[in-house]
Amino acid sequence: MSESEIIQHVKSDITYFSGNHYDFGLYQSEWIKQTLMMKNRERDWRIRRPRFDIDVEATKAAYNQFAPYIWDELMGLQDGLKMDLHNVLLNFGHYRVYQKPSGCSVFTTEDYLVRNYDYHPSTYDGRITYFEPTDGGIPTLAPVSRITGRMDGINLQGLAMGYNFMHRKVPGDGFVCFMIGRLILETCDSVEMAVDLLKEIPHRASFSYILLDKSGVTKIVEATPRDVIVRDHHYCTNHFEVLTHENRRYLEESQSRMHHLTNQVNDTLTLDEAFHIMNHPDKGIFCDNYASWSGTIHTTAYEPKKLAMHITLGQGKRYTLSLKDFHQGKLPEFTAIEGTLRTQLTFASE
Repeated sequence: MSESEIIQHVKSDITYFSGNHYDFGLYQSEWIKQTLMMKNRERDWRIRRPRFDIDVEATKAAYNQFAPYIWDELMGLQDGLKMDLHNVLLNFGHYRVYQKPSGCSVFTTEDYLVRNYDYHPSTYDGRITYFEPTDGGIPTLAPVSRITGRMDGINLQGLAMGYNFMHRKVPGDGFVCFMIGRLILETCDSVEMAVDLLKEIPHRASFSYILLDKSGVTKIVEATPRDVIVRDHHYCTNHFEVLTHENRRYLEESQSRMHHLTNQVNDTLTLDEAFHIMNHPDKGIFCDNYASWSGTIHTTAYEPKKLAMHITLGQGKRYTLSLKDFHQGKLPEFTAIEGTLRTQLTFASE
């Protein structure tokens, strides 16, 4: 049986935590112990040696500048997992981390942001979390990436975020995309604040960050270790439109998705219509190249004015989660979401 003929059922757990960051780290360590995540990570590091250095003091200094409470979370993970600090930063610190190529497509209107997250299943945590910090930071609802990171999401102030990979040429010392996504959601209450953060924070690799807030303002920020620019646009795949000298040589697949995106999705569509086009295999935007690090693992949509999140895993049922309900202590009836991927590759926690 070929890879394309395999249908695998997958799920993402929904977790909820209100408390300080250190205790959140302890809480997550208990979830990790119940999964195969650390065994899988250890195997991955044996297969591909990290192409970066862990500088404990530089990493701590960066967190103290931009997110001191998340450093407390790392300390909670260290104590909960009884792991030395070097390995904590290697697996969860997300400062100076090598990045594999990936896909991703995003479209925004004044009312919603819809996104395909395209990557390799073995890197996917399989968890959606609501985190309400009591020691500093904005409550957030988002899919989790590498335990401490976020790949897209929404916060209680009505700011939604997603990012798209551009290239890994000439990396710099800095935070990687999924930690930058976390910092945006947890520390910024508007697109303006997020833009300011993206201009100040050090970037490890080159990504576009797509932002939308409850006022209807939307921006795309093209960021590299060398430059950061802001543009007004509603479409984004995996190539820069302004920093074109930073683009990869091979752009055909990204440009093809952009063509399908701009020709089928526009601001006259409802969220339901746009979501269907993004998630339908025949529309040219959804991808199933999982072994090549560019298969659509989830489709998400965020409504900042309603504080709502919609998500489908691969090809499956669409689920809706309310950030407002979580904040009011009303948890959903389901504890996980389910879907299907056309691959035998499993999630990092399985």
